[in-house]
Amino acid sequence: MTDMDRASLEAEISGFVAQGAQADRAKVRETFARLRAALSAGEVRAAEPDAAAPAGWRVNTWVKQGILLGFRFGETVDLSEGGALPFYDKDTLPVKRPGPKAGVRIVPGGSSVREGAYLAAGVICMPPMFVNIGAYVGADSLIDSHALVGSCAQVGSRVHVSAGAQIGGVIEPVGALPVIVEDEALIGGNTGVYEGAVIKARAVVAAGTVLTGSTPVYDLVHGRVIRPSGDVPLVIPEGAVVVPGARAVTAGRGPEWGLSLATPVIVKYRDSRTDTRTELEAWIR
Repeated sequence: MTDMDRASLEAEISGFVAQGAQADRAKVRETFARLRAALSAGEVRAAEPDAAAPAGWRVNTWVKQGILLGFRFGETVDLSEGGALPFYDKDTLPVKRPGPKAGVRIVPGGSSVREGAYLAAGVICMPPMFVNIGAYVGADSLIDSHALVGSCAQVGSRVHVSAGAQIGGVIEPVGALPVIVEDEALIGGNTGVYEGAVIKARAVVAAGTVLTGSTPVYDLVHGRVIRPSGDVPLVIPEGAVVVPGARAVTAGRGPEWGLSLATPVIVKYRDSRTDTRTELEAWIR
């Protein structure tokens, strides 16, 4: 897609959003089909790297607005395709069929990827998993069983999203940055990453850790607490190893009742001499 094509698509979507329910239905659907194709090809992204942005990423608001138009102007139809189980969804949101030449493995067993999601060559999808529209999954990444990559989430190359992990999307509000997982990160089993949190390259998020837009993360290595502030989301630093922790409740009846709250903790940073899996298991056992 050329810069001119991209600018034209952005202008059309912005115009339809301004028109609201009065927009021409056929024209909206045609424009959305072009956006969906560009998303599927990785030519357009809901968010993209930007060294000038505080978190290193910028959101493309118009792309998220376009995806919402696809939901709003679609019609619910029967998508069962003759199978034993009934499925009904918007006709603007078909299932993605990359084909064998795409170099993507979608292993049989109940997985689903919506058209408008990008899967790079070498991606492996283990059943059952789901990748929603607007998501981007980089080369050679693994989306394991029972994992979710939500709408507009951006997952880098050589990332392992382990079994049961939930990568939230953030399609609304349209100006909010979606969840970002950069290259070579490891997202452990039953982990939740939500509300536009950013996981920088080579970071490790241990099994069972939950990160949200308002989660404070305690960095033992540098003696600091990492929090989101203003327009800057929660950012897990590059190479950080994050494990589930707990901190005492000191207010009210907390001390009397012996209460504590779950708290993510950075216990170390990866380096070339670290066996990541061994080091991680030593901390969480």
